[in-house]
Amino acid sequence: MKNPLKNKLKNNELTLGSWITLANTNIPEIMAQSGFEWLTIDMEHSVITLDIAQQQIQVIEGKGVIPLVRVGENNPNLIKRVMDSGAYGVIVPMVNTKDQAEAAVKAVKYPPIGTRGVGLSRAQGYGFDFDNYAATVNGESVVIVQVEHIDSVRNLESILSVEGVDGCIIGPYDLSGSLGVPGNFSHPDVLVALKKVEQICRKMNVPLGIHVIQPDYQLVNESIKKGYTFIAFSLDSLFLGTSCREQLKLLREGLQ
Repeated sequence: MKNPLKNKLKNNELTLGSWITLANTNIPEIMAQSGFEWLTIDMEHSVITLDIAQQQIQVIEGKGVIPLVRVGENNPNLIKRVMDSGAYGVIVPMVNTKDQAEAAVKAVKYPPIGTRGVGLSRAQGYGFDFDNYAATVNGESVVIVQVEHIDSVRNLESILSVEGVDGCIIGPYDLSGSLGVPGNFSHPDVLVALKKVEQICRKMNVPLGIHVIQPDYQLVNESIKKGYTFIAFSLDSLFLGTSCREQLKLLREGLQ
């Protein structure tokens, strides 16, 4: 297992990926040929099942792109199964405490670092590449914690101090929701929370991530200027829907 994303995160270099929410293998195949360095399969807010996730992982990896999975919860069995399916790492939602961060790392890593059980599935070459996988997975696998609750912001320094946490990514909608203003990213309380996350990550030299929801490159540029280096650029359904709407609008305007 060789994971180029690991070094980029370690060196705090800019890396761009995107989000997959549609349960179809054509979607990641198209997106993997678009220039993204990594793609995250969303198993929290989608109908993507484990078997479809494995197929999508196969497609993404086959195109030379890093496959990650955003698991539905910080559940060791679920994390183990997506890792066994061949994911290079996980994005774990609602990590609000140091203990929760430690649990996520342990679920990804084999002993003696973690507590992940050993199976012979796709990641291990169905039993024919176990030695190589076991020798590399602890050092190459990626664990990203999601900062999407004000409690996570309050405990962020202790969360990011956990060995094996490679970075964090802000979930802007849930973070604003935890402050009682869902979707209001310009609310003063949300801005204060975001600023605190940015300050802590800079101080600790930890990759600062964010999911830029709208498919607008200018918003990504704004995040880069603020110091964000692990950036998820929009998601499959919004790229598709936005392009359809924009082009149809232009077409109809031209017909008037």
